[in-house]
Amino acid sequence: MSEPALDVSPQEGEAQRSNDHPWLRSYPKNVDWFADLKGEPLPDVLDRTVREYGNAVCTYFMGAKLRYKDIGALANKAAKGLQEMGVTKGTRVGLLMPNVPYYPIIYYAILKAGGIVVNFNPLYTVEEITHQAKDSGATIMVTLDLTALFPKLEALLAAGTVEKGIVCPFTKVLPRLKSASFKLLKAKHLSRIDASPQRQKIVPYEKLIDNDGNFTPVPIDVDDIAVLQYTGGTTGVPKGAILTHGNLSINLKQADLWEMHVEKGTERIMAILPFFHVFAMTTIMNRGISNAAQLILVPRFDVDITLKLIRETRPTVMPGVPTLFNALRNHPKLKPDDLKSLRSGVSGGAPLPIELKRNFEREVGVILVEGYGLSETSPVATCNPLDGPVKEGSIGLPMPRTVISLRSLEDPTREVPLGEKGEICIAGPQVMKGYWNKPEETKAAFVGEFFRTGDVATMDEDGFTYIVDRIKDLILCSGYNVYPRRIEEAIYQHPAVEEVTVVGIPDTYRGEAPKAFVKLRAGQRATAKDILKFLEPKLSKIEMPSQIELRDELPKTMVGKLSKKELRTATAPGG
Repeated sequence: MSEPALDVSPQEGEAQRSNDHPWLRSYPKNVDWFADLKGEPLPDVLDRTVREYGNAVCTYFMGAKLRYKDIGALANKAAKGLQEMGVTKGTRVGLLMPNVPYYPIIYYAILKAGGIVVNFNPLYTVEEITHQAKDSGATIMVTLDLTALFPKLEALLAAGTVEKGIVCPFTKVLPRLKSASFKLLKAKHLSRIDASPQRQKIVPYEKLIDNDGNFTPVPIDVDDIAVLQYTGGTTGVPKGAILTHGNLSINLKQADLWEMHVEKGTERIMAILPFFHVFAMTTIMNRGISNAAQLILVPRFDVDITLKLIRETRPTVMPGVPTLFNALRNHPKLKPDDLKSLRSGVSGGAPLPIELKRNFEREVGVILVEGYGLSETSPVATCNPLDGPVKEGSIGLPMPRTVISLRSLEDPTREVPLGEKGEICIAGPQVMKGYWNKPEETKAAFVGEFFRTGDVATMDEDGFTYIVDRIKDLILCSGYNVYPRRIEEAIYQHPAVEEVTVVGIPDTYRGEAPKAFVKLRAGQRATAKDILKFLEPKLSKIEMPSQIELRDELPKTMVGKLSKKELRTATAPGG
């Protein structure tokens, strides 16, 4: 593999040298594709904002506010606490929590201490978390004292999967009245840490930050690993994308160049997307902090609560997935002025239906543009211009210093002409180093310095890219990757099941949803409801099939493999 340089001058790198890239003909006038982008250690992003905008509000959580100087001081204390727990350069520390003020505090503390952040989806089952923890080598896991999360940490500690846990008290980040009310009326949702059999392996957050904040500075190079962001492919086996400080800090700068109207210290970002997802980690949390924005934290998406919060806080920026924008547009109580504070909406994580874009802009009065990225690209690779022509159905133009090359599906070393279908391959300073501990998968994922996305697209003469198909079988459900093989393996554990295959089907709310086709063993009986009940402890809610169809036979290829092609055709609109 040839690793793309993190700091590339206009004279360096074959992918960066060409002046005849088609997108340059239609590039936004005030955006320099050849911009000189320099990476930096991510802790510098927070420290700079703390110095320059210390009194600005950083987090807004259910009415409670923390200023940047507060977040900075707490991150320093947590960094020293982590070092006292044994965190040194390269130590992997897991984050298992929704969007709460602890997230940016601990995230930056891990990096300041020299560690590597490993993001975990809090909706994952213990089995899924265990696999990722073992693969990453995470030795410490940080979570909340909520009953939805703490038992998962207990299971990891009991099994020896991680060595230590850090538990943050949920009620401590609530406003005083809400905190008292939660303890009184929702006490059943709080775990008793002191009663846990694993309490000797647990460090309370209060103890972690009980110090002067004078942590030992760790030299950080832009090539050092900052985050292991887990993703997957057609096999559904999670892979840790190695994202460096340079990858992530440069992607922030690319986004800043693209969106020129950001005013530091004045923006309010609606943080609905979860920070453990790469889209939100970069475009909301890290970029928001770099611009001294107020992060309006939403721990769980509820359209009623979200609309109420939008009315209260008047956000100026709201990255989201199509499902989010669709839910808001269709809310029966949406008023004409509710979203007027937004300059624009940026949609990613899943394809943006053309009808949704048109209806949202017409009915809500806010421009909605589509972008594209992957965990492996930190994530932003392309976006439609916020100032300039937007082409419906397109994922837009490449970010500054990013090259999109469409390669032959038969020979990825050969570029296809404009207008022809090819695999999207990406080179740029935001492209990952590779997959954690997976050299063969890393080698297969690159052709030269270009990362192979597995997505098939065309490019027009103006350099706009249009995705037309996916090589991978993964299902994009509300912006999340859902892997059919994992669902299939869980269903195969049912004693009545003989064969199963899972495909993505159109879903008006989530974009796509998994549907399982099942053949039962001879003489066995089971209903779709029986199988769904069997799956509840094995799969997360996002992975649960929206439909299970029982069939006498499932289609197979000539060599006897189960075939998804016919099932996709049968479930497609008009199929």
